[in-house]
Amino acid sequence: MLISFVMPCYNEAGNVRAMHDEILRVFTGSAFEVELVYADDGSTDETAAELKRLHAENRLPVKVISFSRNFGKESAIYAGLEHAAGDLTVIIDADLQQPPEVALFMAQHLLRNDEYDCVCACQEARRESKVTALLKRGFYKLMNRLTEIEFVDGASDFRCMRRSMVDAILSMSERNRFSKGLFSWVGFSTKYIPYTARERNAGSTKWNTFKLFKYAFDGIVSFSSMPLRIASFAGVLSAAAALIYMIVVIIQKLAFDIPVPGYATIVTLILFLGGIQLFAMGILGEYMAKAYSETKKRPIYIARTVLLPPETQTKENAQR
Repeated sequence: MLISFVMPCYNEAGNVRAMHDEILRVFTGSAFEVELVYADDGSTDETAAELKRLHAENRLPVKVISFSRNFGKESAIYAGLEHAAGDLTVIIDADLQQPPEVALFMAQHLLRNDEYDCVCACQEARRESKVTALLKRGFYKLMNRLTEIEFVDGASDFRCMRRSMVDAILSMSERNRFSKGLFSWVGFSTKYIPYTARERNAGSTKWNTFKLFKYAFDGIVSFSSMPLRIASFAGVLSAAAALIYMIVVIIQKLAFDIPVPGYATIVTLILFLGGIQLFAMGILGEYMAKAYSETKKRPIYIARTVLLPPETQTKENAQR
């Protein structure tokens, strides 16, 4: 049985060879034939050159999709899945934090259990601050309340899928991709298993707090219309509050001849209502921006070069 490893790479020159050797070591003697699909996401270091050397060595069938620029990890995952030919497909990071031994266990689990279409690895112990961990747990709880699909706390992109699930994900060619949501949205029976992440083999993480917040917000906008409803509710609430305050002011003036403060009241109301309007317009703008991006139908990624195994190139040339 053929198993494809999809590896998004961005400035991973110090890791791709080590990961290549580790997968070769773990899967040698197993029941699987292995192909490696690297998606080089516009790296600015020597990643592309190192991948070219791995392809030339031909120790394992290697496919390399090199982007014309940095399109993001989501685009790299899509490109890798698009070129993966395996009966099973594993999405795994190239930095060795996600052990190939776990990938082998996931693949073997699918072979033994026909009722599952996917095995997803959830990080058991995270090497992160308590604040970050708290924010991530809060994000998953929020997503489960805002959307109709289930988001499992700690579920990662590190997963092994059957061909049917890969095809279902590829059928959704939306430009604004949020893979964690797409994996849940397509359904299919998924088994969640814990794993412990290793230290990075080389280099540093490409994620920071700002990118994580942006990624989380993109996920909410992609899979929930609840923020629009919240904005509408805030508008109704502010209008009701303004109406109640107007009635109170009229009663104070006509019934009790109480002087009504002018300047401070007006400024406060203007700032409050203006803030509510800008908040609602901002949320609406985010959804309009996503829709605008989709209507342009630009490609999810642009490949500068695509390297295929020699036998694959021979087959394609014969078909032509």
